[in-house]
Amino acid sequence: MKIRQGYDLPADKERLLRRTIRLEWISMFFSLTIVIAMYLTMGSSQAMKMALFEDLLAFVPPAAFLLAMRIRRRDPDENHPYGYSRAILLAFLAASVAIVMFGLFMLIDSSMSLFKREHPSIGHFQLFDWQYQIWAGWVMIAALVYAMIAPVILGHMKMPLAKALHESTLYADADMNKADWMTSAAAIIGIIGIGLGFWWADAVAAAVISLDVLKDGITHVRKAMFNLMDQRPTEIVGNQPLGLEEKIAELLLREPDIQDVASRLREEGHIIGGEIFVVLAPGQTNVARRVQEIAEQACTLDWRLYDLIVMPLETIER
Repeated sequence: MKIRQGYDLPADKERLLRRTIRLEWISMFFSLTIVIAMYLTMGSSQAMKMALFEDLLAFVPPAAFLLAMRIRRRDPDENHPYGYSRAILLAFLAASVAIVMFGLFMLIDSSMSLFKREHPSIGHFQLFDWQYQIWAGWVMIAALVYAMIAPVILGHMKMPLAKALHESTLYADADMNKADWMTSAAAIIGIIGIGLGFWWADAVAAAVISLDVLKDGITHVRKAMFNLMDQRPTEIVGNQPLGLEEKIAELLLREPDIQDVASRLREEGHIIGGEIFVVLAPGQTNVARRVQEIAEQACTLDWRLYDLIVMPLETIER
């Protein structure tokens, strides 16, 4: 059995990956402090409850990413001759499914509150020996404001790293972080609505939060499933093809001994593998050596291209 050689990221990408791993640990720390703050202040507010669930959900993408990073570093072996690079795609799918499940739960829970016409109440409390009582809603709003700050900053820091590393799980995490301010803002509106006497404002805010979570989850599940089904390599943002097949053809057709080229590529986590089909000019003497040179030449086009297989054919049917 032929086992694929292990893959090491370029030095600059490896530095970015180490920075990303540190950032994910920082994310988990801040998520923990946010969850504690939300739990201690949520009271009976449905919107606060939903915001708490989303903050708990924020643990899933970074945890899945950190676990996948440990697995993908393993060298290929006889049981996994292609290596463990696809571990990151499984982590992306797991994180995306978790987002969808939580989104559905939140939507059903908030809808039931509206159907049952539950009237949440936010009381008052006396702090220390102060003469005046404090409305608990202000404490909830303060916790929500705190929950807005760190995720937004971390999300903006992760987004360029996700694009530079071609990292789907990190992009899903960054996308959730950037959207957290909307969750907190909706919860704040719900709490203020309760204070103004609109009993339904809290549940409506929770439903809005759940719809946003559900939309993100479905988008990411769809992309994760397509990646696992060997979809053509696409951009991290959106679903536009990377166009590597065209770049490979343009490069190789400059060679005088190559008459036609076609490629078939797939994503394998950070790396992109696949086959290149070439029609060599008649009279080629050492075909085996030439196809090896072609594979090495094609891999220089992009840092993600790795272990490409070159297949010489008489003609290429399209």
